[in-house]
Amino acid sequence: MTGTGSRRRGRKAAGTEPGTEPGTGARSLWSRDFGLFFAARAAARLGDTMLPVALATGLLEHGYGAGAVGLAMAASTASFAGLVVFGGVIADRFSTRRLMIGADLVRVLTQSLAAVMFFAGQVTLWQLCVIGFVNGVAGAVFQPGVASTVPRLSADVQGANGAIRIAESVAQLAGPAVAGLLVGFASPGSVFAAHAGTYAVSALCLLLLRLPPLPPDALAATGRGMRAFRADLAQGWREFRSRTWLWGVIVIWGLYMIAVSGPTTPLVATEVVQHHGPRAYGLVNTALGAGTVIGGLLALRLRPRRMLRAGALSLFLFFGFPGAVGLGLGVPAVAAGAALAGAGLSFWSVMWATSVQTQVPSDVLNRIHAYDVAGSLAMMPVGQAIAGPAADALGAAHVLLVSAVTSVVVVVFLLAVPAIRGLVRADASPAPALTPGR
Repeated sequence: MTGTGSRRRGRKAAGTEPGTEPGTGARSLWSRDFGLFFAARAAARLGDTMLPVALATGLLEHGYGAGAVGLAMAASTASFAGLVVFGGVIADRFSTRRLMIGADLVRVLTQSLAAVMFFAGQVTLWQLCVIGFVNGVAGAVFQPGVASTVPRLSADVQGANGAIRIAESVAQLAGPAVAGLLVGFASPGSVFAAHAGTYAVSALCLLLLRLPPLPPDALAATGRGMRAFRADLAQGWREFRSRTWLWGVIVIWGLYMIAVSGPTTPLVATEVVQHHGPRAYGLVNTALGAGTVIGGLLALRLRPRRMLRAGALSLFLFFGFPGAVGLGLGVPAVAAGAALAGAGLSFWSVMWATSVQTQVPSDVLNRIHAYDVAGSLAMMPVGQAIAGPAADALGAAHVLLVSAVTSVVVVVFLLAVPAIRGLVRADASPAPALTPGR
């Protein structure tokens, strides 16, 4: 369902609500409430990017190996990916703000408990895995509500997504550095305590948030409790598969996760560290983060009529990142490739998130977003798992070159689907009709 009907319903989801400027039909992006949501997302992202440093350092200090670190991280990822679809159903039944606050408070408790364990020197892997699992469940409840909150806070959905993307990119740059300082001057336990604090900040911002009333179609869907859970899950799936542009992107993105994103992350790290040292890898990561900020800034300025086509074209920029490493180029070339890749991915992510949030009816948006997240994450572990064996068999450089070529193939596939490349933004003015004789 990619025609005018779905776009009309999408506009209804992000329509005029209390706080709209008279006669303009649009609220200012930087309202008090959007500022609170912006701060909540930035704080949570800062804490999330600190966690890998704390886990790796803390577990290694207590005699565990790299496998234990991966297991602790996987516990959270697995529970999140496995349950986020159900979280979408729950988010469409109850107040998303309350669910998000509750999820944040749960993670304040779990990360505080982890901090106590490290401060006391009583660190047990299975306990950390349980904490990670609970965090993943909380994330699965929290994440679907993000999609429906953005269009309720700003009629400029693309601008809001661009601003949030910039905040998350800056937090991603700062998080590992802050964690490193805390570990160096204090202990891994202090990072977990700080992580709990970031969730507390997020919960406080969401508590102070005043959301405008839900549109009538979404309001009618709330309050039904769990009685219609299975039916709601099935309805979400029907809505998902009825939109060719939506499931088409997810299917193609599975190839991207397996052959591009999954292998690139670990193999680039290995190759750059081995040939140029850890400082060079830090520089490359900084360039990648700077590129994502640039991509977010571009998404604030550029308003393409066909958003998915423009976003797909921006993904061509990713080719140079794994390609530069695979060709054995120097650090400046790799850093430049990373910056371009970050910009392309960031611009695509804003175009994609905005398309979903404005094209999908508000009463099923949380469920659709949950299917989107689950589908996007499902193939990432596969790509990560095959990266090592593929590098052993073909060489890491050759695998990265394959990833570079596949990144181009993915863009070609996206542009080859008429429903994807032809999707017109929900707020676009209709094309003027041609009069006879012209």
